[in-house]
Amino acid sequence: MFPLLRPALFSLDAEQAHGLTIDGLASWARLGTPFAAPPPDPILHSKVAGLHFASPLGLAAGVDKNGDAIDGWFGLGFGSVEIGTLTPLPQPGNPKPRIFRLVEDRAIINRLGFNNGGIDAALPRAKAARRKGVLGINVGANKDAVDRVADYTHGVSRAAPIADYVTINISSPNTPGLRDLQHGTALAELLAACDAARGTTPLFLKIAPDLEPAATDDIARAATANHIDALIVSNTTISRPETLTSRHATETGGLSGAPLASLARARLADVRQATGGAIPIISVGGIDSAAEAYARIRAGASLVQLYSGLVYEGPGLARRINTGLATLLKCDGFTTLADAIGTA
Repeated sequence: MFPLLRPALFSLDAEQAHGLTIDGLASWARLGTPFAAPPPDPILHSKVAGLHFASPLGLAAGVDKNGDAIDGWFGLGFGSVEIGTLTPLPQPGNPKPRIFRLVEDRAIINRLGFNNGGIDAALPRAKAARRKGVLGINVGANKDAVDRVADYTHGVSRAAPIADYVTINISSPNTPGLRDLQHGTALAELLAACDAARGTTPLFLKIAPDLEPAATDDIARAATANHIDALIVSNTTISRPETLTSRHATETGGLSGAPLASLARARLADVRQATGGAIPIISVGGIDSAAEAYARIRAGASLVQLYSGLVYEGPGLARRINTGLATLLKCDGFTTLADAIGTA
């Protein structure tokens, strides 16, 4: 039904349509997710950071910041759902409008600014979710935090007892100065503090696509030294490809969707080389089909996540990717997903 509903949704402000989607999915989940996607083909099962994933396809952070519809997302067929970014204190984010559809480019620009109700409000929902897959909680710092490391360690320590994994998000372009934490001493100190705060819960690190090779190497070394269990590569970009044609192309914020695909692929290759394959990689950015998800896996990603593809392809996308991935693996003679990782 999505092709019929899409014109109505696209007639609304992007953030309003997003909110209605979350509310609708939460209501569907309360009914027990009737007509939920079938369990993924066993060939898609994998293990990353000691966690069992029924499908390598995950929902990226930013879609359901407050964890309002966790059960609904799992019902669509996602093997993992990552909520957040959650900050210690609630914050409204940046002024509206702050989400823009670039329809001609199949892209989104957002400058939300970590708008969320605070981690203490979201954790009870995460704890109560039925969780038919792996649940990640993505944490960040408040915009006006005096001590950002303290904000991150607070988030990690609060989320770790409930989450299957916790993600440190230092890659959003919409909180001034946040990306500075991706470099040098600041990064090492942050990762060491979060490593100490997470207990035994796997800890992931999400980085930006707008990094030079030297910075990627530094992140790989710091991640290894501080026992990071996986790298999420990557967040939205502040760059603007010359191919963009939408009237919203000059809006400030992070660009996601189809135009991010080539940059996300390049960063995946850089991080794979920098880590020597020693740290699992979760590839994000421009994934909107089984073919693209499969290409990222063969390029070295253990898992993939998506967000903007749902805006243009609708809620059936997860089911279609799961089905298509299983078919592609079997056609190429693989018997497990792990066998395909890095084969390209």
